[in-house]
Amino acid sequence: MQSKNSIQGLGVYQPGKPIEEVKREHGFEKTIKLASNENPFGSSRYVWEAIEKAKFDLALYPEGDAPLLKEKVAEQVEVDPRRLIFGNGSDEVIRLLTRAYLEAGEEAVMAEHTFPRYETNVRIDGGVPVKVPLLDGKHDLQGMLAAITEKTKLVFLCNPDNPTGTIFHEAELQAFLDEVPPQVLIILDEAYVEYVDDPDYPDSISLLDYNPQIVILRTFSKIYGLAALRVGYGIAHPDVIQELQKVRDPFNVGRLSQIAAIAAIEDQTFVNYCRIQNRMGLKVIKEKLTDLGLRYLEPHGNFILFDTGRPSEEGFQALLKQGIIVRPGNLLGFPNHLRVSVGTREENEEFLKVLTNWIQVSE
Repeated sequence: MQSKNSIQGLGVYQPGKPIEEVKREHGFEKTIKLASNENPFGSSRYVWEAIEKAKFDLALYPEGDAPLLKEKVAEQVEVDPRRLIFGNGSDEVIRLLTRAYLEAGEEAVMAEHTFPRYETNVRIDGGVPVKVPLLDGKHDLQGMLAAITEKTKLVFLCNPDNPTGTIFHEAELQAFLDEVPPQVLIILDEAYVEYVDDPDYPDSISLLDYNPQIVILRTFSKIYGLAALRVGYGIAHPDVIQELQKVRDPFNVGRLSQIAAIAAIEDQTFVNYCRIQNRMGLKVIKEKLTDLGLRYLEPHGNFILFDTGRPSEEGFQALLKQGIIVRPGNLLGFPNHLRVSVGTREENEEFLKVLTNWIQVSE
């Protein structure tokens, strides 16, 4: 049976190669996964304790609108709770946006190299993705502005961008917002916001009151270390949230996921520790890449994209043979690049040792 036309030719999302699969294929007892921008330090002990207490409630449906989590997040990010909606990862909030706002044939503007779920969900809902090339590895906001037409309903801005790790600054964003037509929703995907330490990074929350067409996306999958539990959220004008609620599936965020996210927020000491360790790890990796003569895009998340000067699949396989899983750039639109997540100190050292050996042997 033929599926609908809008998904013909649409590829299947390819996540980072799972540890279990690599162990089965290669017979490794131990592997290092640096492919999916996960938190190498896991999650807060508060999370484990909260889940243990909730083990007797597994037979019960969760509260659909996550009211306790909503209250906690509202307090943390300092917004009215009416501005919040939760999803099974921020991926689901993206799906709610395309489901609620895109009619067949309407357009969504996005960077050419960015998180692929934007294009996927736009196409599933019959929309037309309009891709704008990056400029020096960064979002070309003026180019994206020029791509907006009467058919444009959504613009996706990933900041920091995935897979490049680059950011745009507040002044750039403000200039962009000043020119965007009011009927266009601007989705600011800030999955890695907690890792950013650039003083010119946009304070998107402060822009909400003056720009009712902004939707901010954030997640518990990265610095909070809850990727397995899938909790993400959107921050927007209450009218937008109400429209998204209409197309949200009931019980979309599980009971344990809500409980874990509440506990995770309460341990900001753990969050700060992860942020500092990530900053130190990036410093070590950047210094070694420079020593090896490898160019990279300046990273602002918990990963780095760098040019090996060779087909990325070669580097991916060379590292994989030593039990190190990274993300080959050919899957991301960068055929000679590798994207590597920051690991623990020991993981970073092992990765850099194997990378150095491969570069030296292949020269």
